[in-house]
Amino acid sequence: MPAKVYAYYPGCSGLGSSKEYEQSTRAVLKALGLEVQEIPDWSCCGSTPAHTVDHRLSSALAGRNLAQAERMGDMAGVITPCPSCLTNLKNAAHHLHEPAFRAEVNKLLDRPINTVLPVKSVLQAIYEDVGPAAIKARVVRPLSSLKLAPYYGCIMNRPPHIMQFDHHEHPVAMDELMEAIGANVVQFPLKVECCGASYGVARNDIVMKLSGKLLDTAADRGANAMVTACPLCQMNLDLRQGQINSANRTRHRTPVFYFTQLLGLALGMSEKEVGLDMLSVDPAPALTAPVAVPAEATA
Repeated sequence: MPAKVYAYYPGCSGLGSSKEYEQSTRAVLKALGLEVQEIPDWSCCGSTPAHTVDHRLSSALAGRNLAQAERMGDMAGVITPCPSCLTNLKNAAHHLHEPAFRAEVNKLLDRPINTVLPVKSVLQAIYEDVGPAAIKARVVRPLSSLKLAPYYGCIMNRPPHIMQFDHHEHPVAMDELMEAIGANVVQFPLKVECCGASYGVARNDIVMKLSGKLLDTAADRGANAMVTACPLCQMNLDLRQGQINSANRTRHRTPVFYFTQLLGLALGMSEKEVGLDMLSVDPAPALTAPVAVPAEATA
């Protein structure tokens, strides 16, 4: 296992609406030997609205956390589980390499940024530093009952020149990790389509339409569950699934897991340890579904 240490940025949702993601992420990172140290006195990165007001202010909000990480010493980089935080941190890091822009941002900070650390998602760190093969060798509970539609969301791999991980239209990292733990991964053509994002309150009709389409397509592809790496996507598909059914006259009962929850289960952690009890849609039917036996195996 790698000896490098990452500065860890949990993000605001990890302390509230996505506690199960934060809980399972820390447990899996520890189990896989990926050492992290939480950034001291971290603050909000600006989330989704800051960049619509002022790009320098947005970069300063994210940059403050990069500056805090810089002062932690010899860190391999910054990692975060949340794609929204990832986008803000990576965009800031990208623009802070420009001396003139960094000088303007530094005027807004108490302490200037000198060295811009690389930023990765937790998904990228696990995929690159550990890898599917090493994870497969450690599986003690293959999740062969799951037929998963992997859903990445619309920002984790975009824009490609900034995110610089996996393919921006057809990412496969999460697919391969799920296959490594024994799950059956279905071909899901909408893996980078938008779920409606933060319009759940302002324009609920948009979320009903877009997230409904994702659930419909997952069902059409034979999936009995979905898996994601984004708190906002997970909330729209899981917490709002009843609303989606009412609006679209559907009857979905599709559990929506975080990928770290499933990694944790496969590595032998309990359902409580990975926070399955915090999901809105009951995951038990998908986790206990009969495993299909190939016809040739019964011949």
